[in-house]
Amino acid sequence: MNKQQLAAKIWESANKLRSKIEANEYKDYILGFIFYKFLSDKEEQFLRKDGWENEDLMELTEKDEETVEYCRRQLGYFISYDNLFSTWLKKGKDFDVSNVTDALSAFNRLIDPKHKKVFEKIFDTLDTGLSKLGDTSGARTKAISNLLQLIKDIPMDGKEDYDVLGFIYEYLISNFAANAGKKAGEFYTPHEVSLSEIVADHLKGRDKIEIYDPTSGSGSLLINIGQSAAKRMGNQDNIKYYAQELKENTYNLTRMNLVMRGILPDNIITRNGDTLEEDWPFFDDEHNYTPLYVDAVVSNPPYSQNWEPTEDKKHDPRYANYGMAPKSKADYAFLLHDLYHLKPDGIMTIVLPHGVLFRGGEEGDIRRNLIEKNNIDAIIGLPANIFFGTGIPTIIMVLRQKRENTDVLIVDASKHFEKVGKN
Repeated sequence: MNKQQLAAKIWESANKLRSKIEANEYKDYILGFIFYKFLSDKEEQFLRKDGWENEDLMELTEKDEETVEYCRRQLGYFISYDNLFSTWLKKGKDFDVSNVTDALSAFNRLIDPKHKKVFEKIFDTLDTGLSKLGDTSGARTKAISNLLQLIKDIPMDGKEDYDVLGFIYEYLISNFAANAGKKAGEFYTPHEVSLSEIVADHLKGRDKIEIYDPTSGSGSLLINIGQSAAKRMGNQDNIKYYAQELKENTYNLTRMNLVMRGILPDNIITRNGDTLEEDWPFFDDEHNYTPLYVDAVVSNPPYSQNWEPTEDKKHDPRYANYGMAPKSKADYAFLLHDLYHLKPDGIMTIVLPHGVLFRGGEEGDIRRNLIEKNNIDAIIGLPANIFFGTGIPTIIMVLRQKRENTDVLIVDASKHFEKVGKN
């Protein structure tokens, strides 16, 4: 299924549900069900490879403790036959909304303890929102049945030449921009601005890498960079992904997207939290702070966000050597956070509003310090209207901790674009 066919299907389905839910909430339902189908199909494929036939799958219950443990250990979770997505479809008219609530409850209960961070509460947005799909159980059942029919046709085998979840998210955000808020661009970074080739080229020749996005949104930046790096490394299983995201719904999307791209649960380390307030990575279970330094940091943070730095932030090691970003604009706070977590031979790329190049005050002081400490490698100016939900022109800044040369490469790419629709 190509992008246009997928978009047409999703738009038709969204219109059917419009009377029941807010347009921008629709993405939480469809993406949640898509992810559940992915996990369900993955378990079926995993067991079939071990020789399980259809009749064997029908015996797949929690009572079979050995299989439950085997699946949990290998996949991170376990889904019984009654709760498989394919079983829901087979039920036909006997399907009921309670099948979904029971399945989601069982899923949470049966997550492997080692993989709780990856899967725990990942369906909370879907679970708590089911009641909005209709006033009666029958109405909710009908709405979900229609969604399941749509989703069963969406390709999820990872073989497409595009990021299916990211595309659906981008499509819904762009079509529902009025409802989704004007800053939709902070959640989804179109793949055209993925920065992946710059980062992957810098990292080529390394056997193992760790990459980090402190404002991960849908996870699309990490995925694009991981894919580009894996091509050069020849092994995607040697890439570790760190992601932090403030909004819970979007944080769940980050985790779903990373898992759906075939990344091992052991290589996914995520956190739902405020990057500027609570520096991460890395807290251990006792909340002792051990900073983590990675090979690459990538981010497209919310532009010119208000923040309230307390007095003690002046001594925060992230900002102490460069200065404090002003309360009205957190752009440089995000940049300095990223830079702090970079290894001496690492690379970081960050998308920022054009204003960071020339605004004065505290930002001017930070800019001077970045130049004098020789951290800025390159600045790439992008055209306006490149992101969904905001028309402002942006830049990509490329930074490093240690550089041999002392110049700054400045590229004006603001005239080099292809226009598609409004963007």
